[in-house]
Amino acid sequence: MDRLKGKVAIITGANAGIGEGTAELFAKEGAAIVLVARRKEKLKAVAERIKKAGGQALAVPGDVKSVADIKNVLEQTIKTFGKVDILINNAGISDRHTPTIKVTDELWKDVIDTDLTGVFYFCREALKYMTKAKSGVIINVSSICGIYGNAGVPYSAAKAGVNGLTRNIAIQYSGTNIRCNAVCPGPTPTELNTPEQLAKFDPEFMEICERHADHSVGKSEVIDQANAILFLASDEARYITGQLLVVDRGMCL
Repeated sequence: MDRLKGKVAIITGANAGIGEGTAELFAKEGAAIVLVARRKEKLKAVAERIKKAGGQALAVPGDVKSVADIKNVLEQTIKTFGKVDILINNAGISDRHTPTIKVTDELWKDVIDTDLTGVFYFCREALKYMTKAKSGVIINVSSICGIYGNAGVPYSAAKAGVNGLTRNIAIQYSGTNIRCNAVCPGPTPTELNTPEQLAKFDPEFMEICERHADHSVGKSEVIDQANAILFLASDEARYITGQLLVVDRGMCL
């Protein structure tokens, strides 16, 4: 307990899945949480649950594709809590394992804008505050697909871009008190891969990807990803930057 006592953390995509689990875990560890997502009601529900448990939470609806929304999140964070210590870039959408020739221009743009450009926008704006404070932690939620390329092409490309962005920021701020790492989850039960959503995935490409995955070790849970994010956010990881932490129970070894 209290591994993040006194810290202020912004978490995107905080209304469900890994973002929700991370927000609740961070609150238990003493952090004040700023929850960001597009769905206002679900976002407020998570914030209220954290408050009822004795934690501090602020819900700020916003779209990571909007620079104006991102600036508002940071302004509201500073206004309410006075600082930002941790940024968790978790918001993302799936491409449903769509193979290259079936990817529309609209799907490509939507996935890249949300899963890569939105991460860049938030990093850029948050770093303006972190550099002034001479301290900060950024953790980008990437994917094993960014390493192994085993999703559809937009998602794989976006997550590979997130990995490159993570390392580049780490290099830029090496030797300072600003760190940047990424967690790369394997299959995790979230709203992106419920049975209903998986039914919409391209079956042919899914079959190809399954040939390269060892499911004998099982799947991770949301708490497994949240624990990995917590570790990288805590002072226990103060010497770790520019790293891609794969959390998939060895599925892709």
